[in-house]
Amino acid sequence: MIMRILFVCLGNICRSPSAEGVFRTLSQKAGLDLEIDSAGTGGWYIGKAPYGPMQAAALQRGYDLSDLRARQFHSGDFDSFDLIIGMDAENIADIESLRPAGNMTPVRLFTDYAPQSGADHVPDPYYTRDFEGPLALIEEASLGLIATL
Repeated sequence: MIMRILFVCLGNICRSPSAEGVFRTLSQKAGLDLEIDSAGTGGWYIGKAPYGPMQAAALQRGYDLSDLRARQFHSGDFDSFDLIIGMDAENIADIESLRPAGNMTPVRLFTDYAPQSGADHVPDPYYTRDFEGPLALIEEASLGLIATL
């Protein structure tokens, strides 16, 4: 059985598609057979490609995000995925607000897989304009998640 992992941020144009692309690449290199997707808690960018500057920064690190398209998180994702990972506490709260009664799918904060970073969230580069910092943290958390699988 293939494990299914969903990464979630606010708009699904910066952090979660980057996490999807980075984690997909690193997990394949590690020989893991996983189903990986991403979504946003908001629906502003449904069907749109990841944010251009985020794509450019990811591509410089060897991650092509150009084929990804934004979608909105919905309650059915709890049944479709084995693990749901949010980028910050607000994402986690928004995800949990849609949890169906009785559903036990784990929801985790991505930075929990990078405790040595000291970070309690993945900063949103759409607002901070720092694309390198979040990508480095996403890589670190991805390696931590791979180590736990």
